[in-house]
Amino acid sequence: MDLNNLLSQIGIGSRETVYLSVTPGVGLELIQIDPGTKTVNKYSYRPLQYNDSLREIANLEGFKTAVTELFAELKINPKCNVVLNMPMVLFGIKELPVLLGDEAVTEALTSEVEQSYVFKRYEPIVSWIDVSNSNSGEMRRLFYTAIQKNIVDDIKNILQEIGSTLISVEVSLTSVLKALSYSNLTETQMQDGISWNLMLISQNGYSICSMVGKNIVDYYEEPLAIKSFEGDEIYNAINASAQITLMSFPANYLYIVSETDMVSAELLASRLQAEGIVNYLENNDFKKQDIIPVSLEILEETARKISLEAIGIAAPVNMPVKFNFLNAPGKDGNGENPDEPVHVVLGSQEFDISPNMARNFALIIAAVIIVPALLLFMFVPMVVKNKQAQLDDINSKLSNVQAEIKKLEEEQNKFKDFDVNSEIKKVLNDNRSKLMSYTALGDSIPKKLWLTYFVAKDDGKIDIKGESSNVEDVYTFYRNLKDSLINTKLRLHKLEMKSDSIDDAVSIDLNQSSDYQFEITNMTDSELNPAPPAAEKAPANPEPKPEKEEASKMLNKPLLNIGK
Repeated sequence: MDLNNLLSQIGIGSRETVYLSVTPGVGLELIQIDPGTKTVNKYSYRPLQYNDSLREIANLEGFKTAVTELFAELKINPKCNVVLNMPMVLFGIKELPVLLGDEAVTEALTSEVEQSYVFKRYEPIVSWIDVSNSNSGEMRRLFYTAIQKNIVDDIKNILQEIGSTLISVEVSLTSVLKALSYSNLTETQMQDGISWNLMLISQNGYSICSMVGKNIVDYYEEPLAIKSFEGDEIYNAINASAQITLMSFPANYLYIVSETDMVSAELLASRLQAEGIVNYLENNDFKKQDIIPVSLEILEETARKISLEAIGIAAPVNMPVKFNFLNAPGKDGNGENPDEPVHVVLGSQEFDISPNMARNFALIIAAVIIVPALLLFMFVPMVVKNKQAQLDDINSKLSNVQAEIKKLEEEQNKFKDFDVNSEIKKVLNDNRSKLMSYTALGDSIPKKLWLTYFVAKDDGKIDIKGESSNVEDVYTFYRNLKDSLINTKLRLHKLEMKSDSIDDAVSIDLNQSSDYQFEITNMTDSELNPAPPAAEKAPANPEPKPEKEEASKMLNKPLLNIGK
């Protein structure tokens, strides 16, 4: 989808622009060009009588019929903008004092134009441009052209009846120059500083437009009754007349354009004796190829009718010389039409936009910008209030955290004597001591000795209880422990025979093996038998101790001495 279609969908470009050209020899042409491909995508024409002597449309009703039929054929919405090309009625050059204002200039040029026979019957509309190189001189050089006011008014009214709006009227000379530039046919000639002449052959004679690049510097028109000549007489007449004229306009190039079927530009170029390089273009029935590419939907026979004027009026080209009779100087002094579309290029997209379209587009852009701004103006205070509440909550939590940190720092200062390294070393030493105890215990146990109790505390205290079938194994076990745990200060705290009664203890046979109980420790008696809490009191009437306890008392004595 191109930009024009997009603008149409949003209501900005709903009125498209079409281009009409009143071209003698062809009729009324309707054309539209795709700027992206430089291709004619819509074209058709209708015969239209044009009076070459009076320089006017012979039948305005025929103009209305032709426009209506062209719109219907090419499916053009009649509610559109129209840019119109008209055959040039009069063109001249005039020098006037710089002191004259625009209105005075228009009046002076109008008086000059009214001297022409064409405008003795009808009021003219004069359009002019100032081509002076500077304003420092006393005179300024003006190019001016004129057209019948009644013709322009009638065409405007006819288009209004159809529903169209006439926004610009241009003359054929500037349209031809635009077409030559757009088609690159005069690319070499239209370079800065290059002098060349454009020779236009029409039904009424020929004109020579002296150019430097894209700028007109001089103009000459020679009337000739071309229809009165037969055969090659016309070429001889033009050659004889143009040789003298071209001597007054020396240039590097001559470009001949024939707009009448009575004269071939190719044949004239071969016979005309002129200095410099001569090029030509057939803008008539002698045309052999299209000026610019056309859409495949346009028939070849129809495409051959496309004139330079039609291409020039639709071509998006800005030329230094441009006239518009709908807003001629003297009304606002700028020679520009406020309703004339402006050609805009955005990247690879090109389109024409009128002031009304631009105004609508600006309103949409303003709405797109202003509406969000208003919404922001309304909702920003609410958002700020919400964010401020969140910030206050975060600051409150931050104060609480800082208070906790301060409290922890104060508590940490109370334990300045706490030495982490010494505590770690102490734990490692305790664990090492326990590990050594376990290792020594496993290496020192004889085969006929077994343990019934073992404890190793963090402070290095050890208590081992066990049984053995003989005393030698107990002593062996004890010595092994002493050798393995050198600094533990172990002692054999208890060694006694295991017996359940006194009779068994008295009747011991030393030749038989007996079981012995032992205890090896480095604890003190108070550590081995801590005192009971003060709250626990002995019973008032203690019961007599059982016989077994009495036997245990006796076993605590060195009974082995009896045996010895």
